[in-house]
Amino acid sequence: MATEWKIKRFQALSLEELYQILKLRSEVFVVEQNCVYLDIDDKDQKALHVFGQIDEKMVAYARLFNRNDYFENASIGRVVTHPDFRANKIGHQLMKQAIEAIDNHFGEKQITISAQLYLKKFYESHGFEQTSEMYLEDDIPHIEMKRN
Repeated sequence: MATEWKIKRFQALSLEELYQILKLRSEVFVVEQNCVYLDIDDKDQKALHVFGQIDEKMVAYARLFNRNDYFENASIGRVVTHPDFRANKIGHQLMKQAIEAIDNHFGEKQITISAQLYLKKFYESHGFEQTSEMYLEDDIPHIEMKRN
């Protein structure tokens, strides 16, 4: 089962792709993490969307922003993997795709993220370093991390 990776602007997403992206984000960030928040935040239109599919099933997703679109630096957000595929380490493939896409599409090397605290070691394995104290975002502990 090979993962097919795609990178698209909002306007280029098919309705089916958009539906699968929003469904996956809702399944994980709202239902699994038991966090009521407004995921549809009017930022998707500005983002570059990176996602992996296996047999047309959405298994991993992240949205990317150029510098000054979200943070001062380029950024990666809404990083999510389907629960059924986490054992496959697909999150690491996703981060590799996202970092490369920021370099290729935006020409940026510095990346800032707002990371869930429990994923600190995961992001450190991709070159990110903690740059803030812990803070709550939607009642979930987060830290700012940067990659230079």
